[in-house]
Amino acid sequence: MKSRLLGLSLVAGLALAAAPAQAQTKWNLPAAYAADNPHSENLMAFAKDVDAATSGKLLITVHPGASLFKAPDIKRAVATGQAQMGEVLLSIHENEDPIFGLDVVPFLSTSYPAAMKLYQASKATISKKLEAQGLKLLFAVPWAPQGVYANKPLASIEDLKGMKWRAYNVGTTRIGELVGAQPVTVQAAELPQALATGVVNAFITSGGTGYDSKVWESLKYFYDVQAWLPKNFTFVNKAAFDALDKPTQEAILKAAATAETRGWKAWETKSNWYLDQLKAKGMTVEPPGPALKAGFEKIGEQLTADWLKKAGADGQALVDAYKKM
Repeated sequence: MKSRLLGLSLVAGLALAAAPAQAQTKWNLPAAYAADNPHSENLMAFAKDVDAATSGKLLITVHPGASLFKAPDIKRAVATGQAQMGEVLLSIHENEDPIFGLDVVPFLSTSYPAAMKLYQASKATISKKLEAQGLKLLFAVPWAPQGVYANKPLASIEDLKGMKWRAYNVGTTRIGELVGAQPVTVQAAELPQALATGVVNAFITSGGTGYDSKVWESLKYFYDVQAWLPKNFTFVNKAAFDALDKPTQEAILKAAATAETRGWKAWETKSNWYLDQLKAKGMTVEPPGPALKAGFEKIGEQLTADWLKKAGADGQALVDAYKKM
């Protein structure tokens, strides 16, 4: 009997020792951008904060560079439970809902303070739309203001006619069409290859994406148009989040708030650094000339009108709320 009790105690002890490992929850967080991109670095810091706050109970593995899912597939992967969390440039899903493309309406918000106001004005609406798709919004972080890259000098938008224009969402595709270029859909992870093979020779994006893609190896000109500041949104599968205990949920939300503040600050700090790097690599970096600027502003007016028509009363209400802030 004594031997039997000793054996039972040993089994119980081993079970208790194994309990922490068994209790650990492991999640995946696919992302579309390079590991050393500020967005990816921020996600890794977020995962580390959650790990620390939960004492290792929730382990989040970040998969940068579209290594787990390609950018257009991340949102659906999280909604269907193939991954528990994800980060996407929300505007690539504007075809699902025009509201997802609000932050890329040209010249609506062209600075970090303005981008924050636009986010605050639209956050509740976007959160509600994501929730209807089974997703819970955690935080959003902007990119740098968008500029135009090209393999030749641009005096006006007419100079873009016939060029192979990289597009990644509804708005950038439409810009390509309006300037008479040939839009080619290329997501960020595929951009270096597209540049190297000549698939594209002009596009509009941030200094960060240009730097990540080593754009100077293929193109020589960057015009700081500052057309808009798109944002990456990080979300969690709502059912997976709801299944967590309250302390773990609170740890995620606290880490998310910290990540949002950290991410905005990082991009504000690094925006000019990226442009300096492009210059150091031999690129011509300058503001657009009067004719080029006027041409893009005219296109911006048309795209804004098109977006408002698609978005209807809901879109107009968000724009009005933003302009009152």
